[in-house]
Amino acid sequence: MKDQSFTPDQFTKLGNDKKSSEPVVRESISAWKDAWQRLSSNKIAMLSLIILLLVSLMAIIGPHISGQDFQTNHLKEKNLSPSGTYWFGTDDLGRDLFSRTWMGAGISLQVGLYAALADLALGVIIGGIMGYFGGRVDEILNRFCEILYSIPSMLIIILLIVIMSPSMFTIVLALSITGWISMAWIVRGQIIQLKNQEYVMAAQALGANTARILFRHLIPNAMGPIIVTLTLTVPSAIFAEAFLSFLGLGVQSPAASLGTMINDAIKAWTLYPWRMIFPAAVISITMLCFNIFGDGLRDALDPKMKK
Repeated sequence: MKDQSFTPDQFTKLGNDKKSSEPVVRESISAWKDAWQRLSSNKIAMLSLIILLLVSLMAIIGPHISGQDFQTNHLKEKNLSPSGTYWFGTDDLGRDLFSRTWMGAGISLQVGLYAALADLALGVIIGGIMGYFGGRVDEILNRFCEILYSIPSMLIIILLIVIMSPSMFTIVLALSITGWISMAWIVRGQIIQLKNQEYVMAAQALGANTARILFRHLIPNAMGPIIVTLTLTVPSAIFAEAFLSFLGLGVQSPAASLGTMINDAIKAWTLYPWRMIFPAAVISITMLCFNIFGDGLRDALDPKMKK
């Protein structure tokens, strides 16, 4: 083995002060910045995020860029294949499928986001109360959640929509009746793990009230699992809205919905397949990207995944 000799000029002499004798080797970064760095290194998750942003952009501008009205009937131009005039073709009433597809995508995204936000609000509040107080309060609320969870959610949704007139508000309300339970249980588990930490006991000793402890100390430290659950809730709500619209219980005509478009197209999909391909592709890609991005976000926010 070759002998290696060292000379004094290869070394750096440190000072006598504590700061120079203990240099920081690695820059200190926050937990959220570290999570973003790990998320940005996940190429599949970032590609899914870009696709979701593009779908959201097209849901806003898509119905207006083709020059065709999404609800005007042109019976002489019904069931036309994709062309330079009608980019996605037309349906059985001669309406432009490009405009209707992106209008339906906008409705699906709105339903998914509103339902997820409602689940977030209810789940965080109720789950935080269950986890923080424990005892009898936790037992009563937990039994209520179990009873409500045991009832088929789709049955509750269909009954509510039948009683009320089908609309976007009705769908969001119906999805929110049972959708918050999973969020509440996740928040409850996180609060139970965190409520005995030193900073929580210090806040209690300083006289902080329950609301301040929950929303200032506990819930911010549980935001990782909450954000991941919120991300994975959106595709479930989008699928539920499409399924209800497919059954005729969703958004009513002349408004466009991806589920309604698929229901209209399935009757003659062998003759006019483009009528089903485009709305089915949009809803499939959107749900897939939400799930992939949610998985990537979960890995980025999980401290056990740090290298």
